[in-house]
Amino acid sequence: MDLRFTPEENAFRQEVRTYFTTEIPKAIREKVEIGEHLSKADMVAAQKALAKKGWAAPHWPKQWGGTDWTPVQKHIYTEELQACSVPPPLAFSISMCGPVIIAFGTEEQKKRFLPPMYNLDEWWCQGFSEPGAGSDLAGLKTTAVKRDGHYYINGQKTWTTLAQHADWIFVLARTDPDAKKQLGISFILVDMKTPGITVRPIQTIDGGVEVNEVFFDDVKVPVENLVGQENRGWDCAKFLLGNERVGIARVGMSKQRIGRIKQLAAKVMSGDKPLMADERFAEKVAAVEVELKALEMTQLRVLADDAKRKSNMPNPASSILKIKGSEIQQTITELLMEVAGPLSLPFLPDEADFGTGEHWAAPAAPAYFNYRKVSIYGGSNEIQRNIIAKAVLGF
Repeated sequence: MDLRFTPEENAFRQEVRTYFTTEIPKAIREKVEIGEHLSKADMVAAQKALAKKGWAAPHWPKQWGGTDWTPVQKHIYTEELQACSVPPPLAFSISMCGPVIIAFGTEEQKKRFLPPMYNLDEWWCQGFSEPGAGSDLAGLKTTAVKRDGHYYINGQKTWTTLAQHADWIFVLARTDPDAKKQLGISFILVDMKTPGITVRPIQTIDGGVEVNEVFFDDVKVPVENLVGQENRGWDCAKFLLGNERVGIARVGMSKQRIGRIKQLAAKVMSGDKPLMADERFAEKVAAVEVELKALEMTQLRVLADDAKRKSNMPNPASSILKIKGSEIQQTITELLMEVAGPLSLPFLPDEADFGTGEHWAAPAAPAYFNYRKVSIYGGSNEIQRNIIAKAVLGF
């Protein structure tokens, strides 16, 4: 397989890079580059700029705003998006719920929900994990009882990212309590303004409130908000998680952050020489660069395979990308902590640079702690190894 890019593909890369660096506000991209939290307004502004160009959801069908790009062009777009520190389109809409509605939803659901997802006129969040059902998602306890043309949802979801901003939530709920674990679950769309929903923030170790608990107390939802077949929501969940795992690889972002680490390490002194001149540190950087290059080649092979496959279901090889991508991202946060040294200690916002002017070091520790979760969400890496054993290796 020839993994070299054609002149046309290189020209396309330059086109998207130019747009990202000229049309996405520089202040927003700088926040992403140094790891600062983005506001809701930042994320909306970035996605609207992509939507204006018709690039908010390249993998969607063209009739719903997608492009007719090749798999390689989509790969280049994603890589450049990350390398240029552009906030990605809201994943819960564009990469998760949107593709599920396209694959399993009714025409009415597509017309109602896809356009505001694309433009980020409506914010979505994900109602999957529960206090006793995270990696073992099929063990969820939230129920949806059908009565008088509605579902009445009761239960609790946790680790619900950015639920404080959300207008809608897609929920996995048990509609048949007597069925086996993976059966009897349905995929339901819920308006967050519905009476009976309570959002409670969870403060994480980095001091942020990115995640939340969401409680459902007799939340009344029209049956028309069921996506796909009742009791077959597990099919939607598997489809969604497969798409999510591909995006977790984040090759472009890792390239950008390794480059940044090398620049910083060339300035930070270790004894009488720059840290980058330290053989042990340089060896660590080289090792992760080799791993990243191998991941990039694997991702290109998966893309080539996807171009030949007839199925719309995600490639099980996406589990490989998820495992290695998350491990590399975690290693990169460790390297940044090593570069930052004492400057990565916990800080007060008004003392973030410790009087040194080194503002870049302040997010190092929060990023390190935050990225411990990358090997868990989207299906833990242990679960991904089981998928590889069964679906890829045939054990």
